[in-house]
Amino acid sequence: MNNANDKQNLFELNMSELTKIAKEIELDDIKGLKKKELIHSIFELKSTQEGLAFVSGCLQIVDDGYGFLRFQKNNYTHGRNDIYVSSSQIKRFGLKKGHVISGPVRAPKDEEKYFALIRVDSVNFEDPMVVLEVKKFERLTPYFPEEKLKLETTQKNVSSRIIDLFTPIGKGQRGMIVAAPRTGKTMLMQNIANSILTNHPEIYLIVLLVDERPEEVTEMRRMLIPANSEVVSSTFDELPKNHIQVAEMVIEKAKRMVELGQDVVIMLDSITRLARAFNMAQPSSGRVLSGGLDAGSLHRPKKFFGAARNALEQGSLTIIATALVDTGSRMDQVIFEEFKGTGNMELVLDRSISDYRMYPAVDLVKSGTRREDLLLSKEEVQRMFVLRQFLKGMSPLKGIEMLKNKMLATKNNEE
Repeated sequence: MNNANDKQNLFELNMSELTKIAKEIELDDIKGLKKKELIHSIFELKSTQEGLAFVSGCLQIVDDGYGFLRFQKNNYTHGRNDIYVSSSQIKRFGLKKGHVISGPVRAPKDEEKYFALIRVDSVNFEDPMVVLEVKKFERLTPYFPEEKLKLETTQKNVSSRIIDLFTPIGKGQRGMIVAAPRTGKTMLMQNIANSILTNHPEIYLIVLLVDERPEEVTEMRRMLIPANSEVVSSTFDELPKNHIQVAEMVIEKAKRMVELGQDVVIMLDSITRLARAFNMAQPSSGRVLSGGLDAGSLHRPKKFFGAARNALEQGSLTIIATALVDTGSRMDQVIFEEFKGTGNMELVLDRSISDYRMYPAVDLVKSGTRREDLLLSKEEVQRMFVLRQFLKGMSPLKGIEMLKNKMLATKNNEE
């Protein structure tokens, strides 16, 4: 059990040595566990045997230098069971906002309000000393997506097959779904999320719902395949500052994962409502754009969206965000115009198609991906050029109807 007492040793051991330790301490259900998961389980059991609770939470650092572990069940906002992390622990391991910290905790003493972290056993399920040496996210080299995320699953899943051809998504894509009300954006988001989880188990997926209805949050949680994923939300009955905190915790968590080589996908619904929240929470700069939008309020939501990148040195961060148009709000239109062109993939949903109950209501001619030649084969690029020229002579409704019928008549896109 000496090895288990030294957390540095655990990360340096191979799987057979870790399995031996697990058997020595009578750890059950270790079959199928990856190395990180096995180390985490050993730490957890060891803490329990010492009479301590073992937790994993996402770090938020406050202005005074200390921090708290926030939990996904609270959407990374303040909760009664948050864990205090001292400033000395943060400095020692170079911890940053968004790191997932695991370790044993102790009960509050005397006048203390919170449980406190005794020691840092792992950071993002890695050796804490390794995390000290990683390259900061902001210093990673961004490049165009080169590895395609295949969404096609079954013959009848036409939505994902259309996206694969007309607006291919790669690891590190910064994509925007431009949607008017009642064009089926929520169903399309669920479809894309489940397709990614089905075909790419290596991806960690976060669905971020800002200013949404509570019932839609519940539905998204039920519809999502239980895998490497989580649904984080701040519903419309929460304050704008709550929307902002939730969004910033999610993006910082994703950045920390990318720094360690993980491929992460964030699906945001919607960038429009997030920008609205920043506009309401930020003090006025005195420069007001059309629709009542403060000119200085768009910097932070643009920073959020701009974080999406394919990092040459490490992992990738893909962000697929919805932008609301034709809502009757001048502010929403201005927000869309400000974000237009910042992404490298645009999927346009057309109200004239959804009015006829034809889904997915994709405007095939207006939708597209920049540098799609990096994601599609030469033959696919040539054929898509011919198909796009053919579709230009049709109305959006006729175009999607024709394509849908052709796809249902073939087993897959290759056919």
